[in-house]
Amino acid sequence: MKMIETGLSYRRVAIAGASTIGLMIALFDTLVGDLRRAAAALRKSDIEIRCREMNHAALVISQLESWVDLKNGGESAQTLSRFYAYLRAKMLEAAGVKSASLLERQIEMILHIRSAWQQLDASPPQPTEGMVRTTVLPAYDSVQLGAEPTSERVPFSQSA
Repeated sequence: MKMIETGLSYRRVAIAGASTIGLMIALFDTLVGDLRRAAAALRKSDIEIRCREMNHAALVISQLESWVDLKNGGESAQTLSRFYAYLRAKMLEAAGVKSASLLERQIEMILHIRSAWQQLDASPPQPTEGMVRTTVLPAYDSVQLGAEPTSERVPFSQSA
């Protein structure tokens, strides 16, 4: 019990000082953990844990979606919104067909995009538009099309 409390305290401190992108990264980490536990539960045929983890993952995706500014975000916001819808659809598909491997493929994609967000958070602001579209979302576009995700780095801006 003490380890859980220590872990929660650590998370609270980390979140309190995090940038907006840092908060997104923390949510991506939470989403990955939820999906890993759901995949493990699928393998064990543990419906209760699978449902709990998938429900929490859906809540995390909803939180991430709530940060997308569809009105002012342009094509980047539209693509990000489609990415979250895609994740939700694949989660439902994985639950329906009871496929842990389908969840694990989503985890790989999330981790790849999380890595791009992490690079973005660590980089100094640059005066180029299209931050999300050019840096984070090519990984989603290539996975969606069935190609290998690219790790190519493209200029971006720290627009809020």
